[in-house]
Amino acid sequence: MSTDISFKAINKLAVPALIAGISEPILSITDTAVVGNMDFNATESLAAVGIVGAFISMLIWVLGQTRSAISSIVSQYLGADKLDLVKNLPAQAIYLITSLSILIILATYPFAKEIFKLYNASDLILDFSVTYYQIRVFGFPFTLFTIAVFGAFRGLQNTYYPMVVALVGASLNIILDFVLVYGVKDIIPAMHIEGAAYASVIAQFTMAVLSGIFLLRKTDIPLRFTLLINKEMKRFVLMIANLFIRTLALNLALYLASAFSTGYGKNYIAAYTIAINLWFFGAFFIDGYASAGNILSGKLYGAKRYKELLALSKKLIVYGVLVGIGLALAGYVFYNFIGSIFTKEPLVLIEFYKVFWLVLAMQPLCALAFIFDGVFKGLGRMKYLRNLLLISTLFVFIPTLFIMDHYDFKLIAVFTAFTLWIVARGIPLIIKFNQTFKPLAENS
Repeated sequence: MSTDISFKAINKLAVPALIAGISEPILSITDTAVVGNMDFNATESLAAVGIVGAFISMLIWVLGQTRSAISSIVSQYLGADKLDLVKNLPAQAIYLITSLSILIILATYPFAKEIFKLYNASDLILDFSVTYYQIRVFGFPFTLFTIAVFGAFRGLQNTYYPMVVALVGASLNIILDFVLVYGVKDIIPAMHIEGAAYASVIAQFTMAVLSGIFLLRKTDIPLRFTLLINKEMKRFVLMIANLFIRTLALNLALYLASAFSTGYGKNYIAAYTIAINLWFFGAFFIDGYASAGNILSGKLYGAKRYKELLALSKKLIVYGVLVGIGLALAGYVFYNFIGSIFTKEPLVLIEFYKVFWLVLAMQPLCALAFIFDGVFKGLGRMKYLRNLLLISTLFVFIPTLFIMDHYDFKLIAVFTAFTLWIVARGIPLIIKFNQTFKPLAENS
C-alpha cells in the first residue's frame, strides 16, 4: 500500500488537523476572553476559569489518550493492509473510556470545593470555580467520545471530518459564550460565568453527535459494541496505561504551575490563565504536524517502510519549526494587542507581559517536542514517552520551578520551568528516533 509523504500530502493531513486542534484551546480562550471582559468580578471569574480549565484539561488528557492509541493501531493495520482485523476496536475503546468518564463525574462532582482548594483557590475565586466546574464536568463524556472517534479517523488517514466537527463546535461555543455570558436584552438574562460553562457543554454535546454521525456514514467503522473482545484490546489497554502514567506527570507540571500562580495572588493567576491558554493555542496549532507525524508514521511503520519514515521525520522537523517561528513572530508583532483582548485590568496585564515573551520563544522548541511526540505515538512507543516525561517533569520542571520560586521570580519561574521541560522532552526523542530507524533504513 503506497504512502505519499510529499509536502502536499503531509499538509493535506496536517492543515485540517491543525484547524481541528486549535478549536480545542479556542473553547478555553473564548471563555477566558469573554469572562475576562465582564462588568464585575472579571478578575476573580478569569482566575476561576483558569483553575477549572487546568483541572478539566488534566482529566481530558489523562483519558483522552485513546485518540493516540486508536490512531496508532488502526494506522498500523491500514499500512499492513489488514484493517478488517481491528474494525471493532474503536467501538470497544469508546465504550470503555466513556464509562470511566461517568465514574469520574460521580467521584469529583461532590468534592469540587475540596479539589479547588488544592489549587490554592479561596473566597470568591473558589466559589466561582465550584460553580463553573459543576456545570462543565457534564461535557466530559461527550468530549472523550469525540476524541476517540477522532482517533479512528486519524488511523484511517482522514483529518477532514474531525476538522468539520471541531469548527462547528468552536463556532457554536463562541456564539453561545456571548449570548449566555452577557445575555440578550429582554430575551436571555446574563448568566456570567455559568453561561460560559453551559456554552461549553452544549458545544461538546453537538461535537459528539456530529462525530458519531460522520463515523457511521463516512467509514466502515461500526459503533456497535461486540462481546468478542478484539485481540488488540490488550495492546490498546497497555498503551493507555503507559500514556495514563505519562499524562499524570504532565498534569503534575500543570497543577504545580497553576497552584504556584494562584498562591502569588489573583492578578498572577489571571495573567497565568491568559498566558497558558495562549501556550495551549500554540501547542495545538503545532499539533497539526504532530498529527500528520502520528498518522503517517504508524502507516509507514506498519508497512515496514523505514527509509520513508526517516524522510518523513526530516520534513516534519522543517515544517514544524517554521510554523513555530511563524507563531512566535506573529505574537511579537501583536504583543500588546493580544493581552488587551483578554482583560483591561492593568495589574494583570503587567504580569502577563512579563512572561508572554517566554511563551513565544518556546514555540519552535514546542514544535520539535510535539512533532516527535506524535511520531512516537504513531509507532506505538508509549513506554519510552512515559519514561521521558516522568524524567523531564521530576528532574527538570519541578527543580527549576522550586529553585526559581525560592528567588521570587514568580511567573518567570513557572514559564522558565515549562521552557526547560520542553527541551528535555524534545531532544531525547529526536536522538532516540534516529538511533532506532537510521540502521533500519540503511538495511532495508
